[in-house]
Amino acid sequence: MGLRSDTSTTDPALAETDPTSGARPGGSGAATRAVADDAGQSAMSSWEAPQRIRASEWLFRSHRASVLWLLVRIWLGYQWINAGYQKIWGSERTVFWFGSGAGVKGFATAGVAGSTAGKGSGASYGWWAGFLHNFVTPNSAWIAKFISLAEILIGVAILLGLFTGAAAAAGLSLNVVYMFSGSAGVNPMYAILSVLLVLAWRNAGWLGLDRFALPVWHRLRGGGVDTSAPPYSVPSEPASQL
Repeated sequence: MGLRSDTSTTDPALAETDPTSGARPGGSGAATRAVADDAGQSAMSSWEAPQRIRASEWLFRSHRASVLWLLVRIWLGYQWINAGYQKIWGSERTVFWFGSGAGVKGFATAGVAGSTAGKGSGASYGWWAGFLHNFVTPNSAWIAKFISLAEILIGVAILLGLFTGAAAAAGLSLNVVYMFSGSAGVNPMYAILSVLLVLAWRNAGWLGLDRFALPVWHRLRGGGVDTSAPPYSVPSEPASQL
């Protein structure tokens, strides 16, 4: 029952803090540090994942980001309204609303001619050139009126933030039609902004009528995505990983 000097009974905690134990290859100090390093790297990797998606989550889900989308909506909505206004009451009214669709007919004819001649300003695909020739040209009168009204309605909906995602998708469709026909101009910029508004449909119209219209639409549908959910917030770092 007397005291023994056998080192095998040494307290493990004291053995781990012994500076001489870490100096020996394969000692318990080196093993402890390796385990600690692995745990630290695992905790760091588990925390870095949410950090990488924080910007996109904030941009497309946070209601605070709706201020940015409001500026995009004001600019893009005005551009669409002005484009439709010019076709009905402005400088282009004689070739669109009151000109039996002469503007649309000329636009389609130029697209077909450019495609036939192999020019960059025409339709890029033969099947699209056939669509312009066989459908758009003979129906240019009502298509001109349809486009004029559509541009105004798209602009009003985007500006007011009413079903912003759907309105932006409709505008994007017109941009694609114009670009397929060989017209670039402002269409690429409009298309980029429209894609972003579609992606941010959940909160792009939060500072607008979507704040009230989307929850009502959700209730009428009786299911689907809960658009009335609270804004996204970035989770705080767990205390165990500090």
